[in-house]
Formats: sequence, structure tokens, C-alpha cells
Amino acid sequence: MKPTGPEQPLEYEVTLLDTEPGTGAPDTGVPAGRRRWALVLLAGALALDVSGVAVINAALPSIGDEYNIDGSTLQWTMTAYAIAFAGFLLFGGRVADVLGRRKIFAVGIALFAAASLGAALAPTVGVLIAARALQGIGAALSGPASLALLSQIFPEGPQRNRALGVYAATGGSSFSAGLVAGGALTDFLGWRSVFAVSVLAGVLILAAVRALLPAGRRQPHSLDIPGAILVTLGIGLVVYGVSEGSEVGWWSAQVLISLVLAVIGLAGFVVWEMGRTEPLLPMSIFRSRPVRAASLTGAVFYTGAGGLLFFSPLYAQGILGYSPFESALAVLPVGVVVIISSQTTGRLMSPAAYKPLMAASLLLIGTGVTLWVGTPEDGSYWAHMLPGIVVMSTGQGLGFGAMTAATLEGLPLHQHGVAGAVNVTAQQIGNSVGLAILVAVSTGVSGGATNSADQLSGFHAAYWVAGAIGLLGGLTVLLTRFPKADTAPSASEERP
Repeated sequence: MKPTGPEQPLEYEVTLLDTEPGTGAPDTGVPAGRRRWALVLLAGALALDVSGVAVINAALPSIGDEYNIDGSTLQWTMTAYAIAFAGFLLFGGRVADVLGRRKIFAVGIALFAAASLGAALAPTVGVLIAARALQGIGAALSGPASLALLSQIFPEGPQRNRALGVYAATGGSSFSAGLVAGGALTDFLGWRSVFAVSVLAGVLILAAVRALLPAGRRQPHSLDIPGAILVTLGIGLVVYGVSEGSEVGWWSAQVLISLVLAVIGLAGFVVWEMGRTEPLLPMSIFRSRPVRAASLTGAVFYTGAGGLLFFSPLYAQGILGYSPFESALAVLPVGVVVIISSQTTGRLMSPAAYKPLMAASLLLIGTGVTLWVGTPEDGSYWAHMLPGIVVMSTGQGLGFGAMTAATLEGLPLHQHGVAGAVNVTAQQIGNSVGLAILVAVSTGVSGGATNSADQLSGFHAAYWVAGAIGLLGGLTVLLTRFPKADTAPSASEERP
């Protein structure tokens, strides 16, 4: 397409899948011997992004004590990351597809590492909150690029399925591992060490980017800056409104105004995109039933799993009397079970298996959370907490790789970055909006009481709701009619 204005359009980077000399195998831009190390690099970047949310949990009391701030200010160290991450995801996917995946992946990791250094050295809480927001932007840039690079490096079929199994295991286990690591680092080295470790990890990843990831070629396409601004503001305001609603009340002026502005911004984004020849988010993506099912799975997946991981320390510390580090250790089996079950998924995965795996995932997550309805005031970890954790984690391992693969199903290679961003955005909506619903249910039932019995009744009500959401989500995915034919993009489709 010819440019319509005086400026030259930005260039679009994509690796064409030719063949490796003498092998007849697809040339993915990375020699076969280095693909395993490329996977380690991409999985490490995913772990950095996911654990970036979790590692700070155990550090929050120490941060509050050092800066002498209350909970309403302290929660912004979490909210700033969530808003920036969710708000910039779609733009991150698009800019990776346009400016080049390796380049944007590296920029995202570099920004995350620099922001982590700023957080580690932050002299005031304002600097810390700003650094956390920059961390979120860095993760939003590197995350979609990481998934698109994985699909580019590994040819469709068993190689990609095994790679997605490893990627899934890393993503599913990183949150619980981050909780434990954050607790240990805070206890032994202080809360600033949590961010110092992220700096080191980011530097190590950056050092290997050029050697392990493909550079690709370039073709002209546009970035759609107005669309990026509209969707970033819209999603950011949704996450802000939901986060504040659970803190200051759903009928407060700031919550209502932010949600109304979010609706206006997102509606404006849809109208703008429908009139673009090169939109930030091609609406044709949602014609794919696997993509729609994967987006639903992402939202429900993180509503249930995120909900249990949110209420787990409240129950373990507030009712059973665990220390922060003990409550983090309590969810450590999540990572172990996810690794085991996701490896099974890698062997089973194929386009025909995406739907049953995603449906089973949501049903198991819903069942695992519901098992916590039986947690009493004098509960035993082995009898009342661990069974639900194991069942939920099995569902996580089954579903993460399947929904990641289904997100890309039937789409041309040049849309994989933005498609990955769509799915991660759905996950963030489940993690923020879904969790806010569960918190509202819990607070409504308990009436804000401080005694253990009333608090526990609120927790149980939230578990029932999360279980019902998981059940309905699983049945919806199961009843979705997936195309029977192979929908993988043809070679011509991969050359925009």
C-alpha cells in the first residue's frame, strides 16, 4: 500500500519462512542448535514479567514501614504496574509487529531492567510508584514480542507444541515462585533486593538477545498512534476504576468518572479502528473461534487462579496465623504441579486438542477454587488447602499452553504479536476485573467485619462465585464449534 502522507511509513519486520539449506525444514531465522537456548531466553523473559507482579507482595509491609505510608498509598505500588501493563499491551503487540519483534523485545527488557534499578534505589514512594509503572510498560512491550518470536522460531507442529509446553510451565509457575522468592529476599536482604534481582535478570537476558533471536526483514506498515492512545487510555482507566472501586467504593465519583471515560475511550477506539485500512487491532482476528475461546479462557483462567492466590495469604496469615514467608511457601506447590501438568499438555497439544484442554483447564480451576469452601478457622494445610491448590494448578498447566497456541490459530505470522497481546489483555482483565468482583462479593458477605468467622464466610462466598465462573467458562469453551480443517496460515498469508 502506498503512503498517503508526506512521511514515509514505518517499517514492518517479519521473518519469511524459507527453508534451511540442505534440510527442507522451515528456516525460522535461528539455527536448530540454538532454538533450545532461544526458548530459555524467551521463557526467562516471561518469568521476569509474571514474577514482577508477585515478588513485591511480601515486600509491601516493609515498603510501608520505610516510607511511613498507609494502605491506600501502598497499593499504588501494585496498581501502577497493573494499569501500565494492561494499558500498553495492545500497543506493545502492534509495535513489535511493525518495528520488529527482536528490537521491541530488547527495548521492553531494557526498560524493565532500568525501571527495576530505579525502584531499588527509590528515595521516595513517588519514585517507586513511577518505576513500577515503567516496569509495567516494559513488560507490555516484551511480552507480546516474546510470544510472537516463539511462534516464529519454532515451526508449527511437535517442535512448537513442546516449546509452548515449556513456555506454559514457566508462565504458570512464575507467579508462585515469585511470591516465595519475594518473601525470602525481603526477609534476608531487604525489600530493595527484590528489584535488584530483576535488574540482574534483565541484563542477562539482554546480553543474549542478538545471538539467539532472529532479526527478520522489514516491510512498510503504520503504527496507528491515535488508536494506540485510545485503547491505552481506555484499558488503563478500566483497570484504575476497578482497582479503586475495591478500595474507595464503587459509587465514588473518581471510580464512576474513570469507568465512564473508559467506555467512551474504548467505544471511540472501536469506531476509529473500523475506519482504518491498517488498524492497530484488526477486528478480523475475532472472527476466529479459537481466538475468541482463548480470550475467554484467559479471562476466566486468571479470575479463578488469581482469586485463590489473592485470598490464600489472607486466610493463611489472617486466620491460621502463618508468617508471610510461610504463606508464600504454602502456594509453592502451584509451580511444581503446573510444570508437571504442562509437560503433559505439550505432548497432547494439537489444533484438535486446544478446545478440550482449555475446557478441562477452566473446569479444574473452578473445582480447585471451590474446594476451598471447606476451609475452616482451624484448618489444616494438608487437608484443606493443598487439595484445592493441586487441582487448580493441574488446570493451569493444562490450559496455559493451549490458550497460547489457540490465540495464534489460523492467523498470519504478521498478526502474531497483536494476537498475543489480545490474549494477555484478556488475562489482565480477568486478573483485575474478575478479582475485583470476588473481593466485592467477599466484602459484601462479611460486611467488612474483622472477626475470623465473618471474614471466612466472605472468602467462601468468593470461592463459590469463582467456581461458578470457571464452570460456566469451561462449558462455554466446550460448546464452541472449532473449525475442523487445518487453519494454519499459508505461505502467501505470511507475506503481508
